[in-house]
This record gives sequence, C-alpha cells and structure tokens, in this order.
Amino acid sequence: MTRLENRPAQPGSGAGPSLSRRAFLAAPLAAACSRRPPSAGSSRPPNIVFVMLDDLGYADFGCYGGEMIETPNVDRLAAESLRFTDAYAGGAVCAPARCSLMTGLHTGHATIRANAGTAPIRPEDVTVGEVLQQAGYVTGIFGKWGLGDAHTPGEPRLQGFDESFGYLHQIHAHSYYPEFLWKNGEKYPLPGNAGGKRTQYSADIIFESSLDFIRNNKDRPFFLYAAYTLPHGRYEVPSDAPYTDRDWPQQAKNFAAMVTRADDHIGRLWKLLHELGLEEDTVLFVTSDNGGTRQQNEFFHSNKPFRGAKGQLYEGGIRVPMIVRWADKTDAGRVSDVPWYFCDFLPTAAELAGAPTPPGIDGKSVLPLIIGSSQPVHDYLYWEHYTYSRKLRRLNLDSRWQAVRMGEWKAVRPAPSAPLELYNLADDVGETRDLAAGEPGIVKRMEEIIAAEHTEPGPHEGGTFQFATD
Repeated sequence: MTRLENRPAQPGSGAGPSLSRRAFLAAPLAAACSRRPPSAGSSRPPNIVFVMLDDLGYADFGCYGGEMIETPNVDRLAAESLRFTDAYAGGAVCAPARCSLMTGLHTGHATIRANAGTAPIRPEDVTVGEVLQQAGYVTGIFGKWGLGDAHTPGEPRLQGFDESFGYLHQIHAHSYYPEFLWKNGEKYPLPGNAGGKRTQYSADIIFESSLDFIRNNKDRPFFLYAAYTLPHGRYEVPSDAPYTDRDWPQQAKNFAAMVTRADDHIGRLWKLLHELGLEEDTVLFVTSDNGGTRQQNEFFHSNKPFRGAKGQLYEGGIRVPMIVRWADKTDAGRVSDVPWYFCDFLPTAAELAGAPTPPGIDGKSVLPLIIGSSQPVHDYLYWEHYTYSRKLRRLNLDSRWQAVRMGEWKAVRPAPSAPLELYNLADDVGETRDLAAGEPGIVKRMEEIIAAEHTEPGPHEGGTFQFATD
C-alpha cells in the first residue's frame, strides 16, 4: 500500500504523528538493537558522516561533468565509492532542504518550507540527531544549522546534538569573516575579525573543529553532520588560487577557489578517517543542499544538463550530487540512477544505527541501495517551495511551487494558479518539452499525488533578519 492510500497525519498539517515526540524518544531501544546492521570491521554500529556543501551545483564536481573547477579529491572519492545520478535535495533553498534532511519529512509536510529568517523547527519535531543520540551515538553539527537561532526551540543542543559549532542563523553564515560563531549554545568570539579585520576564515575554523570532533570520538559511534558553508556567497576566500591567472571575473575566481577549497577539506576528512582506522567503520555521504545559483549556472554551467537553479523546482534547483562510501559495503565506481531525496536520510541513519524510525515520516531507508540493490525506493517524490515576506512576516502563499517525480515522469507547477507542466526525464532531462496536453492520464495521477501530499504550512514564526544587509 502506498503512502497516497495510507498517509498518516503530518506535522505540517498541524496534526502530530501517531506517537508523540516525547514517547518516541523515551521508547526503549532493546528490540531495535537486534536489527542493527554489522559494520565492516567491528560489532559496533558504523559512524555516519554527512558532508553537505552549500549552493554547490550538480556539475561543479568533475565527477558530475564539471570541466572548469578542479575537484581531484571528490573525483577520486567518487571513483572509489557509490555515485548517485538521481539524488535530490529536500528543497530548493537552504532552510527547507535542511529541515527535510533532519526530520525525514518532505516539504509538503515539514515545519520549515521557506527561508524565513531562521524560523525554528518545533520541540515536537524528531531529528536525526535525536534518533542517533538515543541509539548511543555522540552527535555533532559543524557549519550552518539554519533551523533555529540562539535561545529558540530549534537550537542544535535542543534538537539532539551533543556538540555544535558554526552558524545558527543562515544569514549570519553569508559572512566568512564574522566577529563570532556559536559553540554549544554560547558565542565564540573571533577576535581576528573584530573591527573589520579579516584574519580568521570561518570555513577553515569550522572544518578543523569538525576534524577534532572525529579525533575526540574515534572510540565510540559518532554522527558528524558537516554542514559546511562553502561555496555559498558572499564569495570570500583567502586566496583565489589556483585560478588567479584565469581570464575570469574576480567573483568567478573566488567561487571556483571556494569549491576547490571544499574539495581539499573533503579529501583531508577522508584521509583522517583512514589514518585513524575508521574508514571501514564509517558511512560517508557527500552532497549539496540545493542546486547552484543562477549566477553560478550562467558562468560555470553548474547545473548542467538541467533547467533551472536554486529557488526553483526544475531539476537544476533540486537535483544534487550524492556520493556514498562505506568501505567494502559499496562497490567502487558503481553508479545508481534510483531516485531518492533528503528525507530518506533519517530512516537510513536509523537503520544503520539499528534504531527505530519515528512514525509518520515521508522518508524511506536507502540502505539497500547503498549495499547493492537497484530496486526503486519510492513510488514518487514530492516537493513544495515558497518565498517569505519579511514585511508581512509570513509565507507568500501565492509563490508556491509544487513538483512530483514518478518514475521517468516529472510534474512541475510553478505557481498555484499555473497549469501543471509534465516532462519525461528519460527523453528530456532538460525539461524543455511540456507533454501535459498529450498525457491526461499521467497528469491526473500527478494531480492526485499533489492533492494527497500537500498540507497547509503552519506559521513561520520566531525568525529574524538581524544579519541582513538589504
């Protein structure tokens, strides 16, 4: 039976899941432990490292077709790992994508459906951090959180993370030379950036701290959510090497240097896992939070061969690179075209940990795909996207996009009053030929899915734009 036929109440509709958050987190794990999958080299559950870059386009990595930016470490990682061609972000912009990743809910049900000044997720939302923390993992978020500012219910320390370091507010993360970051709920001053100085580059500081987290917890299962801010704008970087001599605009040099810097970080993280003897016992994911921006796409063709960019539900806004490595559990160089998306990460992490999955979520475990299956995980995938009015402090409901992927078919409605567009991705991955007029049966099914999966969004309250410059 599909979720369309038997869909539980969802938080986005104002109705809670059948088991409360408090009851779920208080439930004993003894029965679940018997389901724990063995890791490659020990009896303990595997470490989980989820590296998510920020605004990196599908084709910014060489292994996904990029030709202008050097990414040797990620390209080598992909050659030795499982690479997904049809993986998707949870949303078309930062906060909804991160909410979907953390809660296992798609953007028709999730608490956060727009970049709304870091409006917080709710106390009753169950996160990946809480699931893994309950299963005995030490949990850490390093980078951009974006799901609740300081002193709100969405703070990482209230959402299942033992350690946190970086940015809480997503707009604060637009500066790579801030005067402070947040560490475990407290301000962490960066005196080298005080008074306009620019000597402490936040992306490097956060990255080094994430390596320390691995070193400090190498003897116990850990979950590292490495939500690195590179290469999101502002395009600030200590050096534009190795692109200094390119005949490019300076901003393009900076962006490319930020991607290559992120590649170096990923290479060093992977090397550390090997040096500590953790490589066989760690499942490593590498992805991006959404598609590249229009500006990136125009110069670097970051989203090729797709239509659209960040902020849109065409493929260019939501299809992302996804590389997964788990020692001898993933076949080196294998490529999978099975579609899945961010809300699948929570149940996947739960299965890896041998932990129960919260009820009422949209995601499904993709562990079978990771260890060799080629069977579809979902009947369909569903997304929504909204913009947010700072003036009115609410979602712009007339800005709503909706999209469905069902097999080779993709439906997009770019506005509530717009007709449904229909594309066959097998023949037209660039979404250039609208086939809706000639496929009434498929359009009808897509409309049924949209009607079933949409719930009205709740208030997006508690966010601020304190770091905005416009």
